[in-house]
Amino acid sequence: MSELLDQPITTIAKAVKNGETTAVALAEAALARIEAVNPALNAVVALNPELSLKYATKADAAQASGETLGPLHGVPMTIKDSLDTFDFVSTWGSEGRADFRPSRDASCVARLRGAGAILMGKTNTPEFTLAFQTDNNLFGRTNNPFDPSRTPGGSSGGAAALIAARAIPFDIGTDTGGSIRLPAHYCGIAGIKPTSGRVPSTGNALPSEGLWAPLTQPGPMARYVQDLALLLEVIEGPDFVDPYARRAPEISTELSDPRTLRVGYHLNNGLAEPEIDICNALQSVVDHLSGSGLSIAEHLPDGIEMTPLIFSRVLGADDHETVKDLLERSNTKTPSQAIARNLAQAAPGLSASELTHILSIWDGFKSAMLRTFNAVDVLICPVNATTAIEHGTAEDMLNYSYTMTYNLTGWPGVVIPCGLDQQGLPIGLQVLAAPFCEHHCLAMADFIQSSLDFFPLPEINTLTPNI
Repeated sequence: MSELLDQPITTIAKAVKNGETTAVALAEAALARIEAVNPALNAVVALNPELSLKYATKADAAQASGETLGPLHGVPMTIKDSLDTFDFVSTWGSEGRADFRPSRDASCVARLRGAGAILMGKTNTPEFTLAFQTDNNLFGRTNNPFDPSRTPGGSSGGAAALIAARAIPFDIGTDTGGSIRLPAHYCGIAGIKPTSGRVPSTGNALPSEGLWAPLTQPGPMARYVQDLALLLEVIEGPDFVDPYARRAPEISTELSDPRTLRVGYHLNNGLAEPEIDICNALQSVVDHLSGSGLSIAEHLPDGIEMTPLIFSRVLGADDHETVKDLLERSNTKTPSQAIARNLAQAAPGLSASELTHILSIWDGFKSAMLRTFNAVDVLICPVNATTAIEHGTAEDMLNYSYTMTYNLTGWPGVVIPCGLDQQGLPIGLQVLAAPFCEHHCLAMADFIQSSLDFFPLPEINTLTPNI
């Protein structure tokens, strides 16, 4: 049974539908894996085996009665703790919400349940998702399964660590500056930040309204690109609550033929020089694509150098009022170290004229960047300048420009593993496309993943044979 959990989601759901297994058996196998790896990872922060098995039993009863099954019927999942779940605590990584249970699910969670998925538990996140390392005062830090002395990244670090350790087929993360893509890169899994507005953010820690809202997107995290495509189809579309949520054009419903796509790439964005192992891994992929007959050429988008200025100004425009409001609403008296550092930074709010100016610059930046797609259909580049860093390492924020840039543009981006560095740490690559062209970047990522057939497995799996 445990081997079935390593297969694509469609295979798992088909096995349930055909009577080859049951939702209860899958839930029991997932719970056993979580119990085996979580002591080393600290990735799961809320677990209720009795409740999960109750849901699985109901799923099996529904199948026995001949009910129409959704595409995720009986498939176990976990959910990042920044997304609300009515039956599990939703702490957002903040002490004041330690026992908080919201009245309803986040929109994307409700859609997954409606498609038949079974919730196993919640995964760790830094407070309010506002850090690139997963640590908080409530649950402590999550470890990278490839090296416990290193972070799995943030803010969806708990989800990434658990998927990498083969304890769960998928999770839903959120991404404001790289919070899906960075952990996917650090942990050797796949993840997608969808186009801004494609998936509603209703029920996420960061509000779905205001200046930050267009930056944030929930998105799937899994081992297989094909799973990302399936999950995106389940959770996308407006919920008529999130004011930024939009319906995708009909052209985005099927994956493209990757051999027809014009591919651009760069190994260095000019803001942060990646480690040599990262450059070598990506160059190998570029060489492979070229050797496969694809049209590929070096390309660096115009205006990318503006990323640090715009991102910092947008996040600091309100003089920390968004963060202060989150602390107040959460009734949290002692913020995490990451939040405390954020509040201590001198970042005076912008005047009306300054705000108008930076919004104009932001729009100009997005326009300049869009010219990329006159030349290419997809863009391949690093996810970060480094592989997984040690816990507590002082960070160079320019390293995160490889992801933050595309929160500002709103472009979709898929991350897949493409190698290991000399320390045995995963290396990911990022495939980007124009807004609502997920069918392009998913197709290219799937082509690369299928060609490489590369799934790095952390040492933890050899140390816990019972999973």
